[in-house]
Amino acid sequence: MTPSSWHHGDRHDWWRGATLYQIYPRSFMDANGDGIGDLVGITEKLDHVASLGVDAIWLSPICTSPMDDFGYDVSDYCDVDPMFGTLDDFRALIERAHALGLKVIIDQVLSHSSDRHPWFAESRRDRANARADWYVWADPKPDGSAPNNWLAAFGGPAWTFDARRCQYYLHNFLASQPDLNFHHPEVQQAQLDNLRFWLELGVDGFRFDTANFYFHDRALTDNPPSPDGYRRRGHPRSYQLLTHNTDQPENLAFLERIRALLDEYPGSTSVGEIGGSNPLPIMAAYTQGESRLHMAYTFDLLDSTGEAAALYRVLSRFADIGDDAWPCWALSNHDVARSASRWGEERALLALTVLCSLRGSLCLYQGEELGLAEAELAYEDLQDPFGINLWPEVKGRDGCRTPMVWVAADNGAFCTEGVKPWLPVYAPHRPLAVDRQEADPNSLLNRVRELLKLRGESEVLRQGEQQLIDPKALPEGVFGVIRMLGNQHMLCLAHLGHGDAPAEIALKGLAPGLEDARSISLPGMPAPTRQGTTLYLMPGTTAWLVQP
Repeated sequence: MTPSSWHHGDRHDWWRGATLYQIYPRSFMDANGDGIGDLVGITEKLDHVASLGVDAIWLSPICTSPMDDFGYDVSDYCDVDPMFGTLDDFRALIERAHALGLKVIIDQVLSHSSDRHPWFAESRRDRANARADWYVWADPKPDGSAPNNWLAAFGGPAWTFDARRCQYYLHNFLASQPDLNFHHPEVQQAQLDNLRFWLELGVDGFRFDTANFYFHDRALTDNPPSPDGYRRRGHPRSYQLLTHNTDQPENLAFLERIRALLDEYPGSTSVGEIGGSNPLPIMAAYTQGESRLHMAYTFDLLDSTGEAAALYRVLSRFADIGDDAWPCWALSNHDVARSASRWGEERALLALTVLCSLRGSLCLYQGEELGLAEAELAYEDLQDPFGINLWPEVKGRDGCRTPMVWVAADNGAFCTEGVKPWLPVYAPHRPLAVDRQEADPNSLLNRVRELLKLRGESEVLRQGEQQLIDPKALPEGVFGVIRMLGNQHMLCLAHLGHGDAPAEIALKGLAPGLEDARSISLPGMPAPTRQGTTLYLMPGTTAWLVQP
């Protein structure tokens, strides 16, 4: 297979408006028969990814790790975990991806390491060693309790006492994920050196985990309580605003150092994950101008359930923050329930069509092109510490991490029959397997290919500006944007409501010249009907209109 004609080629700004495809390596393809996905398996299946018409793959962590948090606890930043293969396997993956016209982006977890990293082993030995201050250490309060009220994402305090130093160390996540001290210049340089290692190997960029967690407030000020609306049942950390352990001003200067390094490798890119209490302004600040991250994403759409009003609220808040910022929008990833379950399985194509209409870059998660729903797992099958610790109120992230289904068989051809996969293959996924959908021209898989081709060939969609349509100008349940590039305008509408009656949309006044616009044929969508300048749009359908 050759690179698709609508790919951006070797342009240095290829990432702007691009579509990324996230691969969760443990669950993509097992080539060596141990029930766990690996790099050779990914390489074998890259033809499938390229056939979608995406521009790049993003690999979740592959670095050496004890896997307490499935690779988000790194013990060696410059090697591949043996579970996934070798550096030579990774080189072969890059070579094959590039031959198929796919860029390769890899996860980098800079904010914290594993407690089994040699850096931490040295740091915790005593208070006088060369790396004593490479992690965030603090004395107990006079009563022996933790230095402040900060909480960890997986429950409990964000501090663990270490008897050797008679101090607490900070961990915003698991106790086995100690936070590095980015106020120390040597820590910053060490992580920049690690990034350079992978750039020299040929990667095209990085996805930065928890990109707003690098720095902490030196004074260790208590976090304030959060308002009721922010609190989520079963998530104790949501009871406080992460004011002092995230989003510190020093972070911007470090992101500029990362960008300066990436600029030494023209065409490389970056996408930051922004969590915390008020992520959209941070996302905008982190991608502003040409000296910080190229792209960033928050969880705002990753929590969406396909309601027009909620979609408008997220996008309008982002628009108010500044058009200079460049988002990377996604509806699914390895941390959240799959969008087919949140939007409705029958609306999987609707969800992706809405996503393709938005300004920014896009990210699809493996299996989203098949319409895979969130898997329901028994407690004894869980692997994710998040779900194990907080069960049953929080089921964890295993439901979106079950293996890909390549063939409609017991193991989905993810691994050899008779081998037990690390997570069960979800039985309702099997009929949606790649081989079944390949054979059906009307399958979601083939519709997604057509949809991504449409987006990839449209400069207006990839590069154009965006104007949100005020919900007051549209019938209830209808979401709309106008995309603009020069004199070209495109009107993208989606009826996200339910029922049997069409929405009547008055085109006159929505956008100049679009009252006579012609409809683009969208894959899997019925053509909207028109009467004069009134458009009739059925629930669960979309329409894209362009000037005649």
